[in-house]
Amino acid sequence: MVYQRWKRSNKSVYNVGYHLIWCPKYRRQVLVGEIEMRLKELLNIKAGEIGVNIEKMEVMPDHVHLFVKTDPTMSPHFVIQQFKGYTSRMLRQEFPHLKSKLPTLWTRSYYAESVGHISEAVVKKYIEEQKKV
Repeated sequence: MVYQRWKRSNKSVYNVGYHLIWCPKYRRQVLVGEIEMRLKELLNIKAGEIGVNIEKMEVMPDHVHLFVKTDPTMSPHFVIQQFKGYTSRMLRQEFPHLKSKLPTLWTRSYYAESVGHISEAVVKKYIEEQKKV
């Protein structure tokens, strides 16, 4: 399969990627063993449902790292909200001991950074050069 950097819709060409990180409440180290494996499965299921491609995933005992690619109509907040809401509900149903350890599975906060193929400096230089042409 040939790697295609860009995706296309009927009105746009895009390459939108986000690095997303979030933690369990109180940074508890509960994402281990069966919970870790099930969390990865659930994230892949939800990604398929909402049309997000998980490029890379790493689940640490006390936080989750994802590199996702999506279309430009989806905000990082929406993607995180979908992942956190779905996985919290499912994991707390399947692993009842999580309910006694944590009032909610995830913290309300998260980290999101856009990731592009070219750097910020290159984009700024390109824009500055436009008037000179």
